[in-house]
Amino acid sequence: MFELLKAGGILMVPIVACSILALAIILERFWTLRPSRVAPAQTINELWRWIKKKELNGRKLKALQGSSPLGRILAGGLMNAKHGREIMKESIEHEASQVIHDLERFLNPLGTVATITPLLGLLGTVIGMIKVFAEIQLAGVGNAGNLAGGISEALITTAAGLSVAIPALIGHRYFIRRVDELVVGMEQEAIKLVEVVHGDREIDVEGA
Repeated sequence: MFELLKAGGILMVPIVACSILALAIILERFWTLRPSRVAPAQTINELWRWIKKKELNGRKLKALQGSSPLGRILAGGLMNAKHGREIMKESIEHEASQVIHDLERFLNPLGTVATITPLLGLLGTVIGMIKVFAEIQLAGVGNAGNLAGGISEALITTAAGLSVAIPALIGHRYFIRRVDELVVGMEQEAIKLVEVVHGDREIDVEGA
């Protein structure tokens, strides 16, 4: 493996660094963007029980706020529910914007890795071909070993760049989609909460 990296030239260093960064982001986002962590079902079910039994108080609101990103959004709305529907909705939107920002953390760097690694591979290809033509100019086409070295460098960097970019791009698209799905689910729960609190909707036996 080391010999392969060495054969690819100096541009293999940033490509390898990008691969490590991409892997770290993908693993971290897989862990962070779990639905059971972002919007756990028990959070909303417990909230409906509190509301139905009129047990909601400041201590439980603090517990709700710290339980999950969804709990943070709902607690933000409930803390301002007494000021009317519009203020409650604005509070929910304010908290939701911060939560969404947290959910999208590191996705821009992952997208950047997916974009620049093929360019690094292409740059390596250009440098490798320049070496090939420089060798031809100096020694002609008789020294096949030297020519093969430049061509090898060009092909290795291209392959390495694409090998990093493809999974990074797939991961980026996947996590963007997951964030969108989580946000839609949280929006639905927030709308339901506003309707319940302001008497436009009844809480049924299973929740709301």
